[in-house]
Amino acid sequence: MKVAAYQAPLLADGSTEALGLIRQQVVRCEAEGIEILCCPEGVLGGLADYVARPDAIALHCGDLNEVLAPLASDTVTTIVGFTETDPGGRLYNSAAVFHRGSVVGVYRKLHPAINKSVYSAGEAMPVFTVGGLTFGVIICLDSTFAEPASVMASRGATALFIPTNNGLPIKRADPGIIDDARRFDIARATENRMCVIRADVAGQADDLLSYGSSGVVDCDGRVLATARRLSADLVVADIDVAPRTSRTLE
Repeated sequence: MKVAAYQAPLLADGSTEALGLIRQQVVRCEAEGIEILCCPEGVLGGLADYVARPDAIALHCGDLNEVLAPLASDTVTTIVGFTETDPGGRLYNSAAVFHRGSVVGVYRKLHPAINKSVYSAGEAMPVFTVGGLTFGVIICLDSTFAEPASVMASRGATALFIPTNNGLPIKRADPGIIDDARRFDIARATENRMCVIRADVAGQADDLLSYGSSGVVDCDGRVLATARRLSADLVVADIDVAPRTSRTLE
């Protein structure tokens, strides 16, 4: 199966440009036979930890199908990072799996931040199956922990998609974060015999900077493709799809 990681430009918090940019990538994926497109963490509106009014960028899951409608495709499934709000007003750093015009599942980040975050922690570790590929989704910091990937592998996942947002205050931004991300990608891949696809943001917006750590690692820990530093990019690779007995979305 051909998959892609979209290294999106780091946009100003609250920006609405991302949806149109992702739509362009969906069209490209359709033309190139790419079946799953992974987009960065918080790509819709930015991360709530950096905005003055987190509620202004938050979305209810019930509204997602309408919001993501421009990304609908018969051939491309898109994983999109966003800020989710539940009926109680709690915020989650989430990623939606958007398949043929419908959200078929949402993953909530288990470890919202190293120190403090406005996000609540998620609890579930679901897996999804599209086109014969069973996969898991984790978000950024979650990849530094072995358990989520291991649990998903035990549930049949042979690929792991990692929406990431390494946009940091300029004084804290460091190109070494790319090497750190790749080290964790290789660890999760070799521990669980699964391919790992990471999609990051890149560039500078206001006082935030990201070098971009997007890339694809195969189940043997070999790096198949990486993105250009500091710029938008689309990382494409062919990954193996192991047969599974779980239900496949058609």
